[in-house]
Amino acid sequence: MRIEENLLENPPQKAYSHTVTTSLKSCKKMKYQKLENQEAHWKWVYLTKKAREGENITRYTEKSLQEDIVKQLIGCQNYPQQIEEWIKTHLAPELVTKLDQAIRARRKRFFNAEKQSTKKKSIDLEYAVWLRLSKYSRKMKMTLSETIMYMIDEREKKALYESQMSAMKAGLKDLLK
Repeated sequence: MRIEENLLENPPQKAYSHTVTTSLKSCKKMKYQKLENQEAHWKWVYLTKKAREGENITRYTEKSLQEDIVKQLIGCQNYPQQIEEWIKTHLAPELVTKLDQAIRARRKRFFNAEKQSTKKKSIDLEYAVWLRLSKYSRKMKMTLSETIMYMIDEREKKALYESQMSAMKAGLKDLLK
């Protein structure tokens, strides 16, 4: 009886560590956390932009009804639940997949921007430079970033080699004097 009570009060460490590793494994599966309020705002921005561009974002064909429904969406700006409800009831079926893809991409960019290592940077290149770089990277079977890093590394190695050669030449001249 005492052994059972002891086991209930102090469970074996092995079982405890298993539950910890299991919970850690489940954390790794979720790559980007969903932020419902933020994503509702992104959806609102995406849909209102499409509406301003003149695209029909609703499932309705009548122009006046479309305008009224879009006005409802615009009024929902600060209410995430209302935005989600509007999407469920009024969104055009062909936009469902596009909206999901846009939000997934936005979520990825949002979380990648938090870390310096995954944050995307942009550089201005002339078209001719970009074309040469892309051809070279395809030839090397590398990404553009990898190709640029490779070229920088090669240039640094060349500069080091040149400085070593000049030091060696100077040393030889001193020996010959």
